[in-house]
Amino acid sequence: MALSKDEVLFGRIVVHNKLASDSQVKECMAIAEREGKDLGAVLRARGVLSEKQVDLVGQHVRKKNNEQGEAVSAAPAAAAETASPVVTVAEMTQREFGRLAGESLHELLREVRACGVSDLHCQVGAPPFVRLHGSLVYLKHPPYQADDLAERIDALLGDYERGLFQKHWDVDFCLETDHGRYRTSVFKERLGTDVVFRVIPTRIPTVEELHLPAHIKRFTRYSQGIVLITGPAGSGKSATMAALVELINEERYDHIVTVEDPIEYIFESRNCNVNQRQVKIHTNSFVTALRSALRADPDVIVIGEMRDLETVSIAITAAETGHLVLATLHTTNAVRSVDRIIDVFPPKEQPQIRAMVSESMRGVISQQLIPRRDGQGREPALEIMYSSPAVANMIRESKTFQLTSVLQTGARQGMRLMDDSIQELLGKGLITREAACHYANSPDRFGRQKGEML
Repeated sequence: MALSKDEVLFGRIVVHNKLASDSQVKECMAIAEREGKDLGAVLRARGVLSEKQVDLVGQHVRKKNNEQGEAVSAAPAAAAETASPVVTVAEMTQREFGRLAGESLHELLREVRACGVSDLHCQVGAPPFVRLHGSLVYLKHPPYQADDLAERIDALLGDYERGLFQKHWDVDFCLETDHGRYRTSVFKERLGTDVVFRVIPTRIPTVEELHLPAHIKRFTRYSQGIVLITGPAGSGKSATMAALVELINEERYDHIVTVEDPIEYIFESRNCNVNQRQVKIHTNSFVTALRSALRADPDVIVIGEMRDLETVSIAITAAETGHLVLATLHTTNAVRSVDRIIDVFPPKEQPQIRAMVSESMRGVISQQLIPRRDGQGREPALEIMYSSPAVANMIRESKTFQLTSVLQTGARQGMRLMDDSIQELLGKGLITREAACHYANSPDRFGRQKGEML
């Protein structure tokens, strides 16, 4: 059955507003045409759009039909939805999920994904719970029994993952389904076998959709050097990294090689050629993959996580030999990020490493996500450090403790401290003072104001 004009227009609006990629829409259009289904329903069923996004785009299609001759324009509300969760924490606590008690974990994943959660936890002896806007929320669902949950988890494993689990009693892998992709961790614990799913968005977000400052795009325009994206677990590092890599993919004509564990966002080659490799699937380790990457004529190397001395060493070497390296690191601010890289090396090697890092470091983005005042998601707070002669000298001279003062005075260059970013969010009324105190490096700065109660 051929698609109607309205459905073709629907697909054009989705692509125009970057709610999904052209290839995703074409694939869903083919399914809708083949199976005689509505395009919006197919996009929703495959996890490409949320129910609210489908409604908003549908409204825009109807408006277009009512206003003949009007050019197809952006649907601002639909575009904004990509950066806004579907439900609040309070609403999530009231939703009924008990009807899914007899269903597979796929059905539960499908439901909670549509609610905008970032993680789903299923553990023995407790109802499933999710992380929504940074908060853990237990679902209205019966607690899992050990045998029942183990059977449901086993149904998700392939032969390779099952073999690893039986050998080590834990396994991490990427679960690919018709409703989306999930970074999955299965592990044995005291009561039985548990599983945690991290939702991987189907579409790569833009810098604007993540509410990041536009000037961080300059990190994508370096031809060589190293850029670190840091923060605690769940702080949005992967999304920020993906947004920057996609910007390179769209604006440059280079060869990008990524090494991840597991692969999260899927990049389609645009102006760049993109090769993505997953540790333990396409290569034995980060180290072997990076050594191979250096022989594959890359321009940009993306490292999912710098975990050990060898990985850090190769990353620095790659940055020094004419490659742009983007990597994530689990540290809480720019100063600690620089120190962490240097401290993984033996003391006798550190002077040389300091010199190398001072020359190759292009900057650090350190971020965390803070719950919004209105309960509609979280806002990023960023500490940003760009390379400058002063920064390079302090790294080289082992005076990284003085970098804080450089960040304080480097506002014209786009630098800022974490607490300054939190202050900006508080000033805009996006977060509460309690949240500011909780996430700040110096909580006293956000303490009680005259006549105000915390």
